[in-house]
Amino acid sequence: MFKDHFSGHAADYASHRPTYPPELFAFLASVAPARTFAWDCGTGNGQAAVMLAEHFDRVYATDPSAEQVTQAEPHPKVEYAVAPAEKCPLPDRSADIITVAQAIHWFDFDRFYAEVRRVLRPGGVIAAWGYAFHRVNPAVDAVLMRLENEFVGPYWPPERKYPEARYATLPFPFAEVPAPPFAMSMSWTLAETLGYLNTWSATKRFIKEHGFNPVERLTPEFAAAWGDPTERRPVTWDLFMKLGRVSGSPEGTTGNSQG
Repeated sequence: MFKDHFSGHAADYASHRPTYPPELFAFLASVAPARTFAWDCGTGNGQAAVMLAEHFDRVYATDPSAEQVTQAEPHPKVEYAVAPAEKCPLPDRSADIITVAQAIHWFDFDRFYAEVRRVLRPGGVIAAWGYAFHRVNPAVDAVLMRLENEFVGPYWPPERKYPEARYATLPFPFAEVPAPPFAMSMSWTLAETLGYLNTWSATKRFIKEHGFNPVERLTPEFAAAWGDPTERRPVTWDLFMKLGRVSGSPEGTTGNSQG
């Protein structure tokens, strides 16, 4: 069983999550040994998969949640499949790159990394990136920290420790490749920002435990800090990445065919 924190609100997740910068995917294409085939693992609503498709001939996008895959954005170069990270139906040595956007901290590391070594072609790369808290301005950020510190903080799953440490403590047994810094930035209204906060797994768990929504409780404070609720403000997240290259051939492979 996979750790499912998002299927119950897959539609909200698809509507309120930030989007990654195009420069990130251009960089990933530049470090891949070829641009033939990419596996986007833990694809969720397919946000990274469709952006990979701008640079790769084919993208295979998997997620263990059927509800998330149902919400994924269609693209002629992207094939979606319901499958766990630790048991991929792809054949050996088939992918030039494996990407994991804001998801690797949920995986069984040993089993997933065995699949990485099996599925990547010699010289292929694995790129896993994530983000933690966003920034708006000092006034809004202060209310955000109150939401975290006084309400939802204890309700994050334990795996949250990895993005909070910017993946510095993430097990990653590959030869690391340097990556430039990247950031996401959205232009959101107050309602859009509150919608994003409502997708947090910690918010959902808090509501289930206490019977009220802490985002709604703090909405007047967010509104006072925001000002005109219709005004769009820049909302920014720093991205952090683990990027590695696999050399040689995976051990014990037998040339499996996709099934």
